Amino acid sequence: MISLFRLQRVFKASQVPRVFHEDSIISGYHPCSSAKDCILSLFQLTNETLNIWTHFLPTWYFLWKLVTVVLVQTAWQDSFTWPLLLFLLTCCIYPLASSCAHTFSSMSPRARHICFFLDYGALSLYSLGSAVSYSAYVFPDKWVNGLFHQWFLTLAVLNTVICTSMSCYSRFPEYQSPKFSKSLRVVAFAYPYLFDNIPLFYRVFVCEGEGCTENDANILHYNHIALAFLTGFLFATHLPERLAPGSFDYIGHSHQLFHVCAIMGTHFQMKAIEEDMRVRRSWLLGHSGPLTWSNTPWPGLFCVLVNFLIILLFSLPLLSGARATKCPGNLQGNPPQRSARPVKP
Repeated sequence: MISLFRLQRVFKASQVPRVFHEDSIISGYHPCSSAKDCILSLFQLTNETLNIWTHFLPTWYFLWKLVTVVLVQTAWQDSFTWPLLLFLLTCCIYPLASSCAHTFSSMSPRARHICFFLDYGALSLYSLGSAVSYSAYVFPDKWVNGLFHQWFLTLAVLNTVICTSMSCYSRFPEYQSPKFSKSLRVVAFAYPYLFDNIPLFYRVFVCEGEGCTENDANILHYNHIALAFLTGFLFATHLPERLAPGSFDYIGHSHQLFHVCAIMGTHFQMKAIEEDMRVRRSWLLGHSGPLTWSNTPWPGLFCVLVNFLIILLFSLPLLSGARATKCPGNLQGNPPQRSARPVKP
């Protein structure tokens, strides 16, 4: 029993393969771990521990909200709640995929890439869930049934495919051009977010007069937008650890803060969508087009299939190139060399 729960050794960045390095994070690495060691690392402080828990725990909150909609609002009987149901489902998927990626990405360089491919695919599905719910509930009155509204979901589906493809590709030039790789990933996630929120930005920042949809959901939308931009800022800048490398290795680095802000932003987004759905229900049922399988579940199912194929396509070179993705011998369960002393958290 003691050997079953032994703590995983952690190392400095200089002691681990470059593929595991994080910008300005000096210590707390546990590379080339077994699946069991990855799971046990949940209960040990490493530089990934809080990354895991800050998304794993909120998954259960969003799952509870999803079950509430299904059981209390009987979503399967009321097509008007289907977009909310799809949105909540993606809210469960993306933090769960993220926590799993951060848990098992330390198994090997190959596993690291594939885990984050799945993470990126889940994030792009969340973007689609947002677009579907915005199309159903958030569009300003004067844009409902307009040309942009009619093409909005089609373009959102295309953006999901582009987002997954760009973000997965961004991992390949990471060693030769890390800044280009990071920029590509930022664009891959920022572009669909900005597109999805065009109707919301117009509604809360630009629109004046009749047809601008003023209600209590707007303040919730403001909170969501502010947190979304803060999330993007943290992801792109690697603050605060860039200012003091090594000082935030275990607690307080940008990825942990990025996770917390993302979850808080999603919470306010969910509340705003629910409020718009409740307040605008009668008007939307009378003025907007019907919600059917073709504009709610099917786009989600289509993107799940396409994302799976994209991830498989990017994973095949890694699966066939096993020699290039092996860990060094001294990190594959063997005792480290004497010169490589483990760092105690």
